[in-house]
Amino acid sequence: MNDSANPAPAKIGNVLHPVADVAAAVQFYAATFGLPTKFVDGDRYAALDAGGTTLALAGPEEDVTDGVPAASFKVPEVAAALTALVAGGGTVVRQPEQGPHEVRAVARDPWGNLIVVYGPQ
Repeated sequence: MNDSANPAPAKIGNVLHPVADVAAAVQFYAATFGLPTKFVDGDRYAALDAGGTTLALAGPEEDVTDGVPAASFKVPEVAAALTALVAGGGTVVRQPEQGPHEVRAVARDPWGNLIVVYGPQ
């Protein structure tokens, strides 16, 4: 039921990630997590399909948040994803650990953005 007293809940349109090099970031996320490109606007912005959520890669000109949000990526194997992440120039901040519902690790991409990598127990 949707009326003016009970509006539909908001949905995340994208997760914004500021990056210094949009083209390199598109390549990194495609190679590391297999994310297909939805849209690229030169060195300003790129939108990647992250399974129903858009990962918005904002170049310096489009970084309106002055912040570093963290996106979470669900992967089949956390260790394999971290290996790919490091090979692509990222770094591991917290090694994989068992959480309440999944194995998870925290890393940084080559631009310093925090990433949570998680998968099945």
